Amino acid sequence: MAYHILVHLLLAASILTPTFGRLCTCPSQLRGNAYDYIIVGAGTAGNVIAARLAESGHNDILVLEAGVSNEGVLAAQVPFLAPTLTPSMPNLPSICYDAHASGSDTPYDWNYTVVPQTHLNGRTFPFGRGRMLGGSSSVNYLAHQYGSSEDYDRLARITGDSGWAWRNMRRYIDRHEKFVPPVDGHDTTGQYIPSLHSTRGILPKSLPGFSHAIDSRVIATTQELSAEFPFNPDTGGGNVLGLGWTQSSIGGGTRSSSATTYLNSVINRRNVDVLLNAQVTKLVHTGKISGKPSFRGVQFASGPQAPTTNVFARKEVVVSAGSFGTAQILQLSGIGDHTELTSKSITTIVNNPSVGKNMSDHVLLSNNWLVRGTESLDNLLRDPVVFAAALDQWQASKTGPLANGLPNHLGFFRLPKNAPIFTTTPDPASGPTASHWELLVSNFWVNPSLPQPDTGNYLTLSVALISPTSRGTLKLASSNPFQAPLIDPNFLATDFDRYTMREAVRAIKRFTGANAWSDYIIGPVGDLAAQTDEGIDAYVRSFSTTVSHPVGTASMSPRNAAWGVVDPELRLKGAEGVRVVDASVWPFVPNAHTQGPVYLVAERAASIIRGY
Repeated sequence: MAYHILVHLLLAASILTPTFGRLCTCPSQLRGNAYDYIIVGAGTAGNVIAARLAESGHNDILVLEAGVSNEGVLAAQVPFLAPTLTPSMPNLPSICYDAHASGSDTPYDWNYTVVPQTHLNGRTFPFGRGRMLGGSSSVNYLAHQYGSSEDYDRLARITGDSGWAWRNMRRYIDRHEKFVPPVDGHDTTGQYIPSLHSTRGILPKSLPGFSHAIDSRVIATTQELSAEFPFNPDTGGGNVLGLGWTQSSIGGGTRSSSATTYLNSVINRRNVDVLLNAQVTKLVHTGKISGKPSFRGVQFASGPQAPTTNVFARKEVVVSAGSFGTAQILQLSGIGDHTELTSKSITTIVNNPSVGKNMSDHVLLSNNWLVRGTESLDNLLRDPVVFAAALDQWQASKTGPLANGLPNHLGFFRLPKNAPIFTTTPDPASGPTASHWELLVSNFWVNPSLPQPDTGNYLTLSVALISPTSRGTLKLASSNPFQAPLIDPNFLATDFDRYTMREAVRAIKRFTGANAWSDYIIGPVGDLAAQTDEGIDAYVRSFSTTVSHPVGTASMSPRNAAWGVVDPELRLKGAEGVRVVDASVWPFVPNAHTQGPVYLVAERAASIIRGY
């Protein structure tokens, strides 16, 4: 098909790296081998740190990025094409996935898979992580909120640092976000609370910029079933409970990432170098300071057969390689569990068994219903002519269905107070106004585990486990830094997690039982029709996967605690010269799609480092 050829050429061309500012593609282009700060990873958090440390002009910054540039990557600009950037949605129709065979590796992702999941029928599946400028902020599905205020208050209690409490952290919203009108210019009255947001920050975000025919049905359901599914006028201001309009990292119909915002704000400064294709292989031990091992050196290479290069930080190394990359780099550097490191023939320099442990994530289950009429967007995903017209519209005006993310509505909900599970399991939520599970509403077929049928129109209600009690691990497969680590989220290992997913499935069936859907929904697809506990549990085990929100592998803990990887100021415990700033420092997964909480953590980290 003509569209196949067009998109293949566009995305193939996007792999070529443009030259702008101090964007370097080989070590010989660097200004030297010593900088004030070296930032490992140009991802969500790393680019915040780079921008904030560079903006004064007093610090010399090097950012090392293992992947490619985001510049010119069409799918990293068009919001609706986000699922084509990673293998996490391997069953998209070929009309969307023409840059590479459906389900195959992509040049913009680390292409990780999880180890067989014991409680998901031994299944393994992709786990998307961005490998380009912007990291996962360049490949995620763009939902942008900060979580429950109780997440931050809980973080303050765990760490013993009141600076992480919501009353302090909310001020960083003003620096971070730039709330802009949706690209379609519709009246947003009642769809968010302006006083909770900022228009002065750096990253554009907005409400949905393309109306779906089912939007009115969703709102009608919140009115009819208000006791169970209340309307939330703003899920992005610290109060998450209820269903509301999705806020996304989109401005003017185009993705906003840490690369298009934070990094772009400083990339042309003389005090910033960014090196692409620079995969960090380890932190370099540079001796001892005050009795602690110092790691002010970083070793990197462009590939397994390429020579390694060492660079050194005069002040600090900031590791922002994400929940998987950070834990892997620390262990490769001799920082981790002594027994595990020894088994991989790695000399232990800092014995810290917490490295790579305590991983938690949001489990995802997409649920599909067959519907009447043609209100869904399924034809957009099947018909090359329709899709090409939508792409033309986006390229001409940045409007239309491709200017949107996947759900126009999402919300967070709690189990009933009298749920039987609470007789055996303490409530794991961050607090009484934090959630247990999430609902996302999409006007077309969305399912990482099942391909879109050739015919029919569909409604998708995806549920996510928000307060999991299961914990997983990130371990080295070997001492080879170019071998993917062993990722074991250990999904649904606890009674609470299995119970919550079962009850979430039952809840969304009640949601679709509202009168608003009576003339629209025909029926559930496949095993979603199960009614018994055993049947629903089997369905959940067969089709659950990940939302790709891993945290906890370098958890923050009190300064003198024997557990944890970093202290409340994000300094690596037992070492000197290193901080960790990314999702890995969250000791638990927050009530949000994690880019928002990571941005706020990074903003505070930059303030701590700069001393203001």
